[in-house]
Amino acid sequence: MDILVLGAGMMGRAIAYDLSKYSNFRNITLADKDTKTIISAKKFLGKKDINFDVLDIEKKGDVKKHFKKNDVVISAVPYVYNYDLTKTAISNNTHFLDLGGNNNIVNKQRNLFKKAEQNKLTILPDCGLAPGLTSVIVRDIALSFDYVDYVKIRVGGLPVNPKPPFNYQIVFSPNGLINEYMEDAIALDHGKIIIKKPMAELEKISFSKPFHNLEAFSTSGGCSTLPYTFKNKIGYLDYKTIRYPGHCEKMKLLLDLGLGSEEPLKIGNQTITPRKVLIKSLLELIPTKGKDVVLIKVISKGIKNKKSYNLEYTVIDYCDEKNNITAMMRTTAYPVSITAQMIENGYIKKYGVFGSEEIVPTEIFFNELKKRNIIIEKEKRKE
Repeated sequence: MDILVLGAGMMGRAIAYDLSKYSNFRNITLADKDTKTIISAKKFLGKKDINFDVLDIEKKGDVKKHFKKNDVVISAVPYVYNYDLTKTAISNNTHFLDLGGNNNIVNKQRNLFKKAEQNKLTILPDCGLAPGLTSVIVRDIALSFDYVDYVKIRVGGLPVNPKPPFNYQIVFSPNGLINEYMEDAIALDHGKIIIKKPMAELEKISFSKPFHNLEAFSTSGGCSTLPYTFKNKIGYLDYKTIRYPGHCEKMKLLLDLGLGSEEPLKIGNQTITPRKVLIKSLLELIPTKGKDVVLIKVISKGIKNKKSYNLEYTVIDYCDEKNNITAMMRTTAYPVSITAQMIENGYIKKYGVFGSEEIVPTEIFFNELKKRNIIIEKEKRKE
């Protein structure tokens, strides 16, 4: 089988790195419209057995040609393209995976289920960190209990050495980050899909030192299809983002002032877009480089054989300094690469459009993460 990775930025090159190290794909191609990004990716990946192509995904004819030459395509480009890319994949008999990022786009992709099934294709949106890795954890929880009382998913990418005023490090698109902070979150509450306001329901959360004093708050996107998949299996399910204390208050103030708006604003003779101003300011104030860590805590309670148990999953993953791969790259790119390899190896054989929680084999997935030194600590306790 041949595989194409769209987007040669941080996530795309990390996906290509993992595929080149662990997969059996005959040909691995990394494509991007920007030649400078391609040159940078080539330098980053060194002498890995990877092909590089210049491809503008807005040129549909060129995109179709590339899809026809590959059996599997992974999208590491902005989520706005994923619906059209999914349609292209289905019409060209190509399995397709992406990193997701938007519930509305995923819902549109899900509407293509029958076409994907008829063409015997596997389409998997939202295969990164959260949703993605955390979705497989929730699947493992659901398989562990007869009924699940609740699941609380808490995830954050943080700098190891935080710097004020935001105590944050930009590890993916600042535009995507703002979307997570502004768009409504969904949750599951005893059979009902409910809407939660973003940057709300602030709570304290603790990991082992030095991450023993953190905060978590509601953000969009992290639940993805989970509330729908487990509507009759899990009582309550929600998602929150982890940050250092005080981050939520500062960012919420900026967004409440309207600085996240994409509507043009005329000031005198000048027209500005508030979000563009905010992004420029954040990129000047917030570091984009430095050691990072990804923290995951998934807390659950359920019933098995009429007995009540607490089941908790914890991940503390640091950057790979030797290979210059951030923790966010590792925990986002490796899960989608592993999932693509499961299609290649025949571990995933279902056809249609699915969430990871529906079809990804948990034990194999966790073992593959372990090979990459992403360790999931699992603790089960009687209630």
